[in-house]
Amino acid sequence: MADTNTAESKEALLLAKWETTARRFDELTRQLTEPSVLSQPEQLRKLNKERSDLEEIAHLFAEFQALTRQLADAEQMLRDAGVDAGLKALATEEVRTLQGRRSQMEERAMELLVPKDPRNEKNIFVEIRAGAGGEEAALFAGDLLRMYMRYAERKRLKTELMEADETGIGGYKNVVLLVEGKGAYGQLRHESGVHRVQRVPATEAAGRIHTSTVTVAVMPEVEEVEVQVNPNDLRIDTFCSSGAGGQSVNTTKSAVRITHIPTGVVVTCQDERSQLKNRAKAMRTLRTRIVEAEKDKQEAVIAQQRKSQVGTGDRSEKIRTYNFPQNRVTDHRIGLTLHKLDQVMEGTLDEMIEALKAAQTKQMVEAS
Repeated sequence: MADTNTAESKEALLLAKWETTARRFDELTRQLTEPSVLSQPEQLRKLNKERSDLEEIAHLFAEFQALTRQLADAEQMLRDAGVDAGLKALATEEVRTLQGRRSQMEERAMELLVPKDPRNEKNIFVEIRAGAGGEEAALFAGDLLRMYMRYAERKRLKTELMEADETGIGGYKNVVLLVEGKGAYGQLRHESGVHRVQRVPATEAAGRIHTSTVTVAVMPEVEEVEVQVNPNDLRIDTFCSSGAGGQSVNTTKSAVRITHIPTGVVVTCQDERSQLKNRAKAMRTLRTRIVEAEKDKQEAVIAQQRKSQVGTGDRSEKIRTYNFPQNRVTDHRIGLTLHKLDQVMEGTLDEMIEALKAAQTKQMVEAS
């Protein structure tokens, strides 16, 4: 009964906000015909923009009202004792169809009613670090890197390795992936957190299942205009690159390490043979990390206040478990389990990501 009441209250809240928005659209439509508004170009432009922003949700509400009336008529036919069995069968099918369309409309309404995060369209840095589990954690960090690269490819997003601390057997102690393209942050923002893997490591002779962890941080890229970095605050060191890369790797000081003295943020880049290119890539990463560090400080106070009610929500919490023996992946935040881990690791993340988006949208509608 409690779950039913909660669902009904959520629906009532959605309908109230939806109706208020539709009324505002009608009000704007009337205002735009008034002579006092037509004589003020700036006011006219402002109201036109607001009306345009509300147009889809208002038209959807009108369709929703018409559908609700159709559904009520079909349900009344089911309750009517004088209706024969054939008509009742048709009414039952119509009710099922209309209820499905109503659910789709409600989901779309929630998407439209939630204010869009301007960061959703930004490029992102995905930072993957091996946690508990030693070499196995590093190997899984490599698996997650490949999973995100395959997902990005499916979404026609461009990827580029910005930093990589390899272990030598396909694993990574730390790796930073740049994902570029429209909607990159909106697609992968929910991946931040601790990812736990349960499987038999390739190095395990006895066949025992081990549990390891990898942390993922997803940070929207910061444009240069958003953060001013004083050159006097930087310490730039150059050194010879290490690892694969040709004969010149160990003889040319192409690798770059930049330290932002006020914040202590350090970024290293040695992927390119050109010191100039490495410096440019390092600066790009540095700007984002400086802003992320400042944001973390601001959110620490809010997180402490919310901790007793909803948890910290920070990256130390386990968000997902990948169980290889059972071909199962579970996202603990929304209680979603999929028995197709093999497909998920190939970059088929859509079902998981869309479920996370839907859960966030519902929370935002309820909180607004």
